[in-house]
Amino acid sequence: MNSKLKSNLEVAGIYGVLLIMFIIIGYPLLWTIGLSLNPGTSLYGAKMFPENWSFTHYEWLFTNPRSNYVTWYKNTLIVAVCTSVLSTFTVALVAYAFSRYRFKGRTYGLYAFLMLQMFPVLMAMVALYILLNTVNLLDTLTGLIIIYVGTSIPMNAFLVKGYFDTIPNELDESAKLDGAGHFRIFFTIMLPLAKPILAVVALFNFMTPFMDFILPRIILRSPENFTLALGLFNFVNDQFANNFTRFAAGAILIAIPIATVFLLLQRYLVTGLTSGATKG
Repeated sequence: MNSKLKSNLEVAGIYGVLLIMFIIIGYPLLWTIGLSLNPGTSLYGAKMFPENWSFTHYEWLFTNPRSNYVTWYKNTLIVAVCTSVLSTFTVALVAYAFSRYRFKGRTYGLYAFLMLQMFPVLMAMVALYILLNTVNLLDTLTGLIIIYVGTSIPMNAFLVKGYFDTIPNELDESAKLDGAGHFRIFFTIMLPLAKPILAVVALFNFMTPFMDFILPRIILRSPENFTLALGLFNFVNDQFANNFTRFAAGAILIAIPIATVFLLLQRYLVTGLTSGATKG
């Protein structure tokens, strides 16, 4: 087999895999979009490409008095923005400490981060429920934000720490000679140079509240405090509920803020993912 034929076969194989992945991803997405444009509310009579398509369900979500979709959307945005900002800042502080300082327990702390990544958050649900109930933060967005921020530290701190290790220590020493303190070095040198990895952390933590269902299900009880995942679940979970098309419309709208943040941070994401994972 000559090299040209082998190269063509490799390219054909790559495109074949990409085509299969596109079908796997695109088929459910097309069905969801088509389902949201069907005029009825039943799942069984819906079509992927409806003949009499309309935006009735999108209008219903925002204008019908029985719909709490706007409230759920607002709650999710509040949780997502707060979680993203607080998690990114907290993770950066923790990663900076483990990267630049030498203290007792540092090695064991890094091992603890690795071990905590082995256990899912689901194992701590009972403890988290009791803790939030003790401090009167159950059924509040504040309690949900605190849990998201806390659980984001182990994995993300280890990732950001690897990126900080690639930044030369000589920059810190030069800044100290000029009279800069630890916080000034952190804010004026480390954070600007670590924008790629911080963008990755910010995006991942922003996406979590939009997609997570189990944690809000356990913590939140009042419908006015629901996030989108929990609220949309009730569309199809309530007895005699037949709101699959409205559920699809609400699910499609979830992609708007995530796509917006992704586009804003796009130039940093590839660099951040590769550097944080391979260096340090």
